[in-house]
Amino acid sequence: MDVLQILWQHGPSTVRFVHDKLNEQKEAVIYTSTLKLMQVMKEKGMLDRDETAMKHVYSAILKEEKVKKGMLQQFVDTIYNGSSSQVFMALLGNDNTSDDELEKIKTLIDQHTASKNKK
Repeated sequence: MDVLQILWQHGPSTVRFVHDKLNEQKEAVIYTSTLKLMQVMKEKGMLDRDETAMKHVYSAILKEEKVKKGMLQQFVDTIYNGSSSQVFMALLGNDNTSDDELEKIKTLIDQHTASKNKK
């Protein structure tokens, strides 16, 4: 996920760039480990590699929104027995929820309710 997050945020990047970003986020990561991980991710169809230049440039094939949606659904299913309302209540009970975020949530609920009423 860390590699994908970097590629989603910064776009197509070299192994060196990804490696340096990983080292900013975590304890020291060995360059060859980053290289091997990205090669494996390419083999599994998660990344693409442009080999036209001297330095190979990798890009994410997987779409950020699709991956996050799938992971969120797996989390909801596993931790909250598939109950979105339980997740929502846990999030609202978090003291870190700002007034701005609460307004956005209210707007999303209103939009969702309006679209359901049209059907």
